[in-house]
Amino acid sequence: MFRTALILGLLCCVGPFSIDMYLPAMPAVGRTLGGTVAATQMTITAYFIAFGLAQIVYGPLADKYGRKPPLIAGLVLFIAGSAGCVIAPDISTFIAFRFLQGLGGAAAMVIPRAIIRDQYTGPAATRLMAMVMLVISVSPMLAPLAGSGVIALSGWRTIFVVLALAGVASILVTIFLQPETLAREHRVPIDMKNLWAGTKVLVSDRVFMGATFVGAFGFSSFLVFLASASFVYTGYYGLSSVEFSLAFAANALGFFSASQFAGPLGERIGMGTMIARGVTGFLVMSLLLAALVGAGFDSLYLIIACLFLANACLGLVIPTSMVVALDDHGEIAGLASSLGGMLQMLVGGLMTAVVAPFFSVSPLPMVVAIALCAVLTFIVLRLTASASARKIPVV
Repeated sequence: MFRTALILGLLCCVGPFSIDMYLPAMPAVGRTLGGTVAATQMTITAYFIAFGLAQIVYGPLADKYGRKPPLIAGLVLFIAGSAGCVIAPDISTFIAFRFLQGLGGAAAMVIPRAIIRDQYTGPAATRLMAMVMLVISVSPMLAPLAGSGVIALSGWRTIFVVLALAGVASILVTIFLQPETLAREHRVPIDMKNLWAGTKVLVSDRVFMGATFVGAFGFSSFLVFLASASFVYTGYYGLSSVEFSLAFAANALGFFSASQFAGPLGERIGMGTMIARGVTGFLVMSLLLAALVGAGFDSLYLIIACLFLANACLGLVIPTSMVVALDDHGEIAGLASSLGGMLQMLVGGLMTAVVAPFFSVSPLPMVVAIALCAVLTFIVLRLTASASARKIPVV
């Protein structure tokens, strides 16, 4: 299991690296390409919207052709988008290439989830998902620092040269190290009838939709943070790019450290109970932070501490919700993974776009938006959980 987690984790790192490594460069990108704060934040939103839309394509392709060919095709698109970002002359062109980069990077997220479902279910799948996320955790820990180092040495455009090379390395890993996990006899032809039938099964499944949207609104809080943190931490608190990278890593540490307990806790108390308790903790910490900042207690250390605890709660929720959503749909795992991933990314991108006009260098809009995501996560949990959907109990 460890070898599988390492390979899949390295593949899944492509998408997060293209965000986390870029975060310290956002203010410089805006200045160089003539973009406003809102336009520069759109470079994040465009990536995630493309990332979400593309997932609905990769899933069916992975169910028809196997897991490896669509993964390689997506990585080629990712490399092309990264190369375009290197030469982009203005913010609009840069956003367009970020969109292309997101279209390709989606393959490295949705297909590894289907690979996990090909081999494991239940708590075992949660343990593997948590191990994959442990490997992915190198991104928020090291990628911003790496980005800061690249900026200091040769400017922000070199970041995208590094990302293109990471795409090439991922293709080699896929070809030579990752075995095909979908046997030919289990592959599903692509046609509208099959897609529509599979989609109807998924959208009518209360567990699938509930777990997907619980994860979606929880994940939205990360996107809100990603889109605003560099401006808040550097503009309001005066952190350098290296100091911002360390603060960002501290916030991410809560999520990834807690995610390692998701598998054992899921076996002990049940995955649904763990999701319910994690969502409740996320809500309490997010509302507390928003109230304190609104009352004038906007210390940087307070924000880091509260976000650490809120993200730790999400570390129990998000990987488990992915597993719960896919557990009963092994025969259409690719479609289920892509539809769930698309919905999560679109919800996150739209939430970021909705609250973006209210962002500033002040931390208050950021923490209020995160609290809004927590409230919506809790509401979705209560609306979708019932006696007929026992995997996600009402809290």
